Amino acid sequence: MAVSSFDIDAPRWDQSTFMGRLKHFFNITDWRTAALPDSRLDEAKALVESCRAGSIPPGTTEEQLHYAKKLYDSAFHPDTGDRMNLIGRMSFQVPGGMAITGFMLQFYRTVPAVVFWQWVNQSFNALVNYTNRNAASPITPKEILNGIAVTDENGNKLGHSKKAAAKGITQVVVSRITMAAPGMVILPIIMERLENYKFMKRITFLHGPIQVMLVGGFLIFMVPAACSLFPQQCSMAVSKLEPELRDSIASQYGDSVQRVYFNKGL
Repeated sequence: MAVSSFDIDAPRWDQSTFMGRLKHFFNITDWRTAALPDSRLDEAKALVESCRAGSIPPGTTEEQLHYAKKLYDSAFHPDTGDRMNLIGRMSFQVPGGMAITGFMLQFYRTVPAVVFWQWVNQSFNALVNYTNRNAASPITPKEILNGIAVTDENGNKLGHSKKAAAKGITQVVVSRITMAAPGMVILPIIMERLENYKFMKRITFLHGPIQVMLVGGFLIFMVPAACSLFPQQCSMAVSKLEPELRDSIASQYGDSVQRVYFNKGL
């Protein structure tokens, strides 16, 4: 493919399949991108925007464009184009999640420790939820009250749907549970068995770091796998929308619009 005709927004992998989405999210949740300075991310954004405008700098290779899009997708919100806060990015889920989950599993023997680490965990989750929300609609007490913006396949706004919001939130909840479950369920069983060995009894001071590293091993795979369960650009049949929105779409577009699309968030 000639670089001059490169479509920077075309998915590199088929997003209609789980394996295609898995490759995509392995790419953009790469924890190493979280360590890059803002200046490098801004350079990637400038290259992506130049490509969109049809003015690719001379000498730019296709691989450089792919990498710039990887950095752009990992750090900038798909609805607003704004740089997301570091802690809330999915690329920070591995280092952030492994530290918090590891400490939660290690410090559970006293009530103050449990309360503190649960507070840290829920604060972290709240920030991640806010950062990866559907930002096409104003922030309200849960998206279900007013619905989220839905569009046609070309991105033309058609209205707001509560049913689309409910579908998106449900899928995100399932993804988040899937992301955390192996580390929270399987890891304690592994640690309980390991702690029976004599060498583990001699290095009790390393139990915390060992748990943190094992959580990281789970999350490296589970973050992209959980994000891949459902397409980020979700869709619904017009026939399943609220009657008023369905009638509004039919009156403007007739039968030409059969499905609506929306960013469900991550």
